[in-house]
Amino acid sequence: MGSTTVIAACSGGVDSTVCAELARRAIGENLITVFLDDGMRREGEREGVVELLERMDLHVVAVEASERFYKALSGIQDAEEKRRAFRDAFYSTLAETAHALGAEFLIQGTIAADVVETVGGIKTQHNVLKQIGIDPSKYGFKVLEPLAELYKPQVRQVTLGLGLPREICESMPFPGPGLAIRVVGEVTPQRVRAVRAATRIVEEETSGMGAFQAFAVLIPARVTGLAGGKRTYGEVVAIRIVQSDDALTARVVDVPIAKLTRTATRIVQEVDGVGRCVYDVTDKPPATIEYE
Repeated sequence: MGSTTVIAACSGGVDSTVCAELARRAIGENLITVFLDDGMRREGEREGVVELLERMDLHVVAVEASERFYKALSGIQDAEEKRRAFRDAFYSTLAETAHALGAEFLIQGTIAADVVETVGGIKTQHNVLKQIGIDPSKYGFKVLEPLAELYKPQVRQVTLGLGLPREICESMPFPGPGLAIRVVGEVTPQRVRAVRAATRIVEEETSGMGAFQAFAVLIPARVTGLAGGKRTYGEVVAIRIVQSDDALTARVVDVPIAKLTRTATRIVQEVDGVGRCVYDVTDKPPATIEYE
């Protein structure tokens, strides 16, 4: 590849971080790691991911693109349309970044589960193109996917083999489109702020449980509540906590009612616009882990 510049799209999750590290070891300073701040990340995620990648001696560029993503998602209600709109904004932003940096190749953390779900029509994963007939060259770069034949447990084994920090190997999966698909219905800054705050509470309250995923989903149902003896209205937060080996199937975690009650109470009291919490007890299948 010579002196060709390569960018690695890295969210800080295990898949994309492993890809970035493999590329760093292969091509060294020819690699630039790109973190896209799409406005759909969890609290403190941008700062935390950039700091982690820099500790790994990766050259990191953080790209602010939240306004672009909110505009792309504005007014869209349908889950699949949201995923496709996110995908277009994702690759268009990376295309501009690659052009500015003089990069001809994009390395990304697509894994086998992403391909299986997208090709199978279960749901569109934002980082799948050529497998569904979309030519990546339309964006001006070639795409490299070193993990595309591996499932999550195998990627975690690669992480350990590379000697990466345990926090990467054990990190909880987070969807590429981020909080955009944990807001059922239209994505707005206000609704993303609400699910971001609720997610922080769920993660705090479930820390140490060893769950595969634990998060909050904002559901646009207008429910009645009480505060100070007066009627209130708010949306519903669903709490989702599951165990899984490969993300293709998942089992609901039997959480003590006291922990669930404490989590729900905090969410309703601390998050504006939320009037009620429910706990999702549906395995995968028949449900998917994410709501959208």
